[in-house]
Amino acid sequence: METTAFILTIIVILVVWVIYTYNRLVAFRNRAKEAWADIDVQLKRRYDLIPNLIETVKGYASHEKEVLESVTNARANALSAEETGDPKKVGEAENQLTETLKSLFAVSENYPDLKASNNFVELQREIRDTDDKIQASRRFYNRNVLALNTKIETFPVNVIAGAFNFQKREFFEIENKEERENVKVSF
Repeated sequence: METTAFILTIIVILVVWVIYTYNRLVAFRNRAKEAWADIDVQLKRRYDLIPNLIETVKGYASHEKEVLESVTNARANALSAEETGDPKKVGEAENQLTETLKSLFAVSENYPDLKASNNFVELQREIRDTDDKIQASRRFYNRNVLALNTKIETFPVNVIAGAFNFQKREFFEIENKEERENVKVSF
């Protein structure tokens, strides 16, 4: 009788531990999904601002057609990459879009009237603000992915994660090597 009670107690403890571990993994997975949704929201905001920026620049710099087309194409690529939900593809497309936006802002330096336009200045500020929010969302996402991936890889939780098919997620990383380099400052 004592042996049966002991075995029953062990089984109950094991079942409770499996349920607790499973629920923790679900919570970590949902936090990572929520963090990805935050990135999605900021990227959508950025994509919505870009056509307004292009139209504003067109009015002042209509002969900069190549730059405007490259920004439009980069935006389209970023939108299609976002639909995949793959952080690596989205990161690559976002890096390309960021580079084309930099070239657009560089072109604006040649047009004093454009730089003085309230609409252009406001759109530029909005995009900069959105880029800051995207960076914060990336960091939040990567922290949550790290927590999830660590749980999935740690013994004995990895046994439960494998049994219930929990998958590691990809980090949202910077692929542009120039962005990883130290900034050179000279006086």
